[in-house]
Amino acid sequence: MEFEKVTPGPLLAEIDSPDDLKKLDPEQLVDVCDELRDFIIDIVSIHGGHFGASLGVVEMTVALHYVYDTPEDLLLWDVGHQAYGHKILTGRRDNFHTNRKYGGLSGFPKRSESEYDTFGVGHSSTSISAGLGMAVARDLDQSGKKVVSVIGDGAMTGGLAYEAMNNAGVMNSDILVILNDNNMSIDPNVGAMKEYLTEITTSKTFNKLRDEIYDMLGHFKSAGEKMRTVASRLEKAISTAITPGGLFQALGFKYYGPVDGHNVDAMRRHLEDLKDIPGPKLLHAVTVKGKGFAPAEREQTKWHAQSSPFDKITGKQIDPDTTPKPPKYQHVFGEAIVELADENEDIVGITPAMPSGSSLWPLMNKYPDRAFDVGIAEQHSITFAAGLAAEGKKAFAAIYSTFLQRAYDQVIHDVAIQKLPVVFCIDRAGLVGADGPTHHGLYDISYLRNVPNMIVSSPMNEEELRDMMYTASKYDECAWAIRYPRGRATGMDYPEGFKDMEIGKGQKLRNGEEIAILSFGPFGNYVIEAADDLAEEGINVGHFNMRFAKPLDTDLIDEICHTYEHIITIEDGTKLGGFGSAVTEYLADKPHHIPTTIVGVPDRIVEHGKQEELHHEVGLDPEGIKKKLREVHEAVSLKA
Repeated sequence: MEFEKVTPGPLLAEIDSPDDLKKLDPEQLVDVCDELRDFIIDIVSIHGGHFGASLGVVEMTVALHYVYDTPEDLLLWDVGHQAYGHKILTGRRDNFHTNRKYGGLSGFPKRSESEYDTFGVGHSSTSISAGLGMAVARDLDQSGKKVVSVIGDGAMTGGLAYEAMNNAGVMNSDILVILNDNNMSIDPNVGAMKEYLTEITTSKTFNKLRDEIYDMLGHFKSAGEKMRTVASRLEKAISTAITPGGLFQALGFKYYGPVDGHNVDAMRRHLEDLKDIPGPKLLHAVTVKGKGFAPAEREQTKWHAQSSPFDKITGKQIDPDTTPKPPKYQHVFGEAIVELADENEDIVGITPAMPSGSSLWPLMNKYPDRAFDVGIAEQHSITFAAGLAAEGKKAFAAIYSTFLQRAYDQVIHDVAIQKLPVVFCIDRAGLVGADGPTHHGLYDISYLRNVPNMIVSSPMNEEELRDMMYTASKYDECAWAIRYPRGRATGMDYPEGFKDMEIGKGQKLRNGEEIAILSFGPFGNYVIEAADDLAEEGINVGHFNMRFAKPLDTDLIDEICHTYEHIITIEDGTKLGGFGSAVTEYLADKPHHIPTTIVGVPDRIVEHGKQEELHHEVGLDPEGIKKKLREVHEAVSLKA
């Protein structure tokens, strides 16, 4: 595949590794930062990708690679979409145009991609835990490596970060945490920590007092040891009392900052000073997401990532496709939950830091006291939903499939065991595309259907999504999971309002001969296309839209076993333990049943690319489905 390449600036063009960066004089780093920022803007304006977060850490990235001896010293990025500049400076500049493309560079740090990527990260708040593990391993090996964890873009709202800091403080390990404080994740940060950091970084009183303390300490340089000790303790006591250093120092970290994260010279000097200070340290750097690109600075949520080419001066899309398109599934959810909330005042919505991605904004705007963004805190979001449900509220938890994995214990312990009727609206189910394996939602069917007191369903189209939500809103016997994919719905016309859906019942879409296809979820639309094409070849298959992986429509399966000779199950999830496994487990207990073939995502890591490319790779696009159907049809015919 051909990609348009971008020419880097003269300094950046000569940097193939951090060793090349270190050959420059400190005064040249400002120019390197300008060229690196321009290069990122040029690349993303043509090829798309995450945007604002990496622009915000350009100076930090350059300073880190200038001061530390990477890859011997270990640098961790959290969340990973901050790492574009890091990748460009570490030997991937000339291939960076393939970023997030099928077969190209990953959009996140990836251990198998480069020795400079010390730890893969797509989910947030992992860097301090991983960095501490690396620091302890270093101490055991007595290797002398330095460990730096850059945590930002909302990742500090995750509880895992504080668990790690609590552990690191008591172990007194030599580790540097850089808090990239830009007040954003994808949407604006929320919570007390956000307010805490904002207050200190904008406090004129603190900044003036801090400067006066530093000035006073300078006058004590020639004084006696006792006077210097007293002054130092005074500075520490005052800083602890009025800065966020009080929190971090309570966790055992030395606190430094806040500092201007866009002053590369200041960042370099701070890092050089901190490099030789032992123990756990936290450097608080204040940055602006999207720095250096005015549209991204103004609209930080919009410019978190871009998929379409845009003018790098104005930010306007180049030749935008104005063809009317079907709504995205997430928007169908967002519209439906407002309609349901209009009729039922007990309905509430919860999302862990994804009000835009999960389309909870419509509910938040209309009913702000009934919709909650709890920050990057997936575990808390589910237990919070359980608490609401325990007091009679109908809690809809809008969460990506890949992020629900992080709250599995809460699903079981806090929701299922107590039979609380939380509705899990699971977005980005299946293969999600360019974000790749850290974000694919492949496992929710298998990890939810084995949980008692849990309904597991998936709509084939937007009308079914709405009706599942409506039925779930009135169902109080147990929890209900509704999974739907990233991207566009079918564009079908559907009636206004809602209708009840019979729980655990599928739907016959097509009569056929010999082979029955049981589809689960939107991939039933691929089956319709494949079945129509095969009918022209004289291969007529039956098609059943099952809707529920739990409870299964066993009556329909029994009927199929008496009518057909072979079953093929199709799902956008892992083959192991998923919908197909549910069907075969049921049939295994029957004295008479027909052979079953499971079609799903194979037991391996699927990399990144467009959804259509990944569907083709794993045989789940219409062509792959037709190929499998021909194979099974031939086998059935030979057997006959």
